[in-house]
Amino acid sequence: MSHAVLVVSNDTVMKMKSHYHAYLLPKVPQGGIFAAKIDGCSITAYRSGKVLFQGRAASEEVNKWEGKAPTSKSQPSSAKNGKTANLPANFHSLSVIGSDEVGTGDYFGPITVVAAYVSKEQIPLLKELGVRDSKDLNDAKIVEIAKQLVTFIPYSLLILHNEKYNEWQQKGMSQGKMKALLHNKAIHNVLTKIEPIKPDAILIDQFVEQTTYYKHIVKEKQIVKENVFFSTKGESIHLAVAAASIMARYAFLREMDKLSKVAGMTIPKGAGAQVDVAAAKLIQKQGIDSLASLTKLHFANTQKAIKLAKK
Repeated sequence: MSHAVLVVSNDTVMKMKSHYHAYLLPKVPQGGIFAAKIDGCSITAYRSGKVLFQGRAASEEVNKWEGKAPTSKSQPSSAKNGKTANLPANFHSLSVIGSDEVGTGDYFGPITVVAAYVSKEQIPLLKELGVRDSKDLNDAKIVEIAKQLVTFIPYSLLILHNEKYNEWQQKGMSQGKMKALLHNKAIHNVLTKIEPIKPDAILIDQFVEQTTYYKHIVKEKQIVKENVFFSTKGESIHLAVAAASIMARYAFLREMDKLSKVAGMTIPKGAGAQVDVAAAKLIQKQGIDSLASLTKLHFANTQKAIKLAKK
């Protein structure tokens, strides 16, 4: 069994706890802050700031947090040569395809992935429009910016709806593999759209180790490898990733609005207690089968909602 330990700040521990909310375990070891178990990995965070990752997917999960851990060193990886390498000089000013996803931690709603091509000539305009890390923007601003971006940025949007997500998950596919398949397809779509133009680089907002990413998509007919780079916090490295994130968020918000109409109630985001309550109401109104088209069924929220619905 592989394992790894990160030392992180209290703030990061809290972010981790929120991130793994749907997978939290009821029992926490002495000195612990939280314990969670996902497919292939157990995560235990301690008051000392140490976080223990155990299981076959330990390295994959560690990679999500290394950039936020003060004692860890994480460099972007070049997928072209399979070795760790720094990004090209002046990367922020190059013509780049950026790729990012939204919705992976939300119980309700799909996963949306967007790959977007931003030429170096368009960078000043994106700055003028206010494109930056989507986490720093409220939903209203994201919608405002995204509506402008989709009119001139070459992009590909892929939506993994809940029915297909649950089908894949029940067949044993990890969320990491789902995302890898979507990112690779979206990037290939954009490369096809902009032909014969070739980007200076492709940057994927890193959610898994490079080697694992390519293992996930090894059976795909079209695998994009040339000039591909991976980096955490990709939105702060190039505006192409920030633009992709904003458009992915915009698509996610639209899908959530559609689901709210189907559900006959406002569907909450995230995976917190308010989500459990909303899911319980749906079970009472439409039956448990309604969750298959609205939620990621394997999240712990499902069992919590079932218990609430019986009260």
